Amino acid sequence: MVSSKDVAKFAGVSQTTVSRVLNAPETVKEKTRQRVLDAIETLNYHPNAIARSLVSNSTRSIALVSGPLHNPFFADSVTAIIQFARLQGYQVTVHFEDLGSNESVFESLAKSKVDGMILSSIYLEDPIFSKLSRFGVPFVFFNRKPVEPSHFVEIDNVHAGRLGARHLLDLGHRHIAWVGGPQTMSTFAGRYAGFREVMNENGYVTKPSWTVVTDTSPQHIHKQMIRLLKEKEKPTAIFAATDSIAIYVLDVLKSMGYRVPEDISVLGIDNVTWSGHSSFNLTTIGATYPKNLGQVGVEILFSIMESPSEKWIQKTIPVHLIPRGTTASI
Repeated sequence: MVSSKDVAKFAGVSQTTVSRVLNAPETVKEKTRQRVLDAIETLNYHPNAIARSLVSNSTRSIALVSGPLHNPFFADSVTAIIQFARLQGYQVTVHFEDLGSNESVFESLAKSKVDGMILSSIYLEDPIFSKLSRFGVPFVFFNRKPVEPSHFVEIDNVHAGRLGARHLLDLGHRHIAWVGGPQTMSTFAGRYAGFREVMNENGYVTKPSWTVVTDTSPQHIHKQMIRLLKEKEKPTAIFAATDSIAIYVLDVLKSMGYRVPEDISVLGIDNVTWSGHSSFNLTTIGATYPKNLGQVGVEILFSIMESPSEKWIQKTIPVHLIPRGTTASI
């Protein structure tokens, strides 16, 4: 088995230099660094990750706290984060939020040793934030964010709500229902705020019973949709706060014999992979940036793990409408 001593001999440098190339390459002159990297490639040397971790006091692992996997947005994000981390030689421990409280999740986090954390499960005002700050490791939020200053990446949620409302109004809809999630989360709060702004600016007020707040689970969405569709006056369009909610809304509508978009238009937000599938062909609003939001977040995490930033890295990515087959004019 090839050792670091063999690499050092082949490259004509010390073992210390080889170690510096592997753990702190910026401290080695480019010409020397390249000579060591060439030797590593030629000899097919694979450094012992455990030994490197002991030397650098690094676990070569990060923690991910994700929203529920019944939402395909989080399935896409978990995949992107794990793939990126593995390319950097890191393992990912994945935790999933408990609806209503994150206490049990963060109890597990507190017992683990990781080099960084990336989280989508956070409330606007969350007691967990102060506990995170005491962990002593870098952390980044993606998709959702707290009110406290922090590193985060999100889409422009308010503008997403505005774009969706404008799209449906332009199609002639005036009876528009909103189906969202808890207003204690930045995504749902921002998207609903944008929707209401445009409706109010144009002189339309959504009936209170048409503003539906769910816990985002399929069961609760189904229950609330049945209630909504039993009303005497029915909406001509449903604006769902996420593609996940929109997909479950589509399922309920079709099971009850409604045609989409002929009877009711449906619009989502997030542009998850599933939304473009021919089975859904969902009109949605998504980021103009080509990378998955989770990947953007984990890239930020690795940048601050390598070089701690004194300034908050905060990215709000613009959004655009992606018209497909679930919305139509009336």
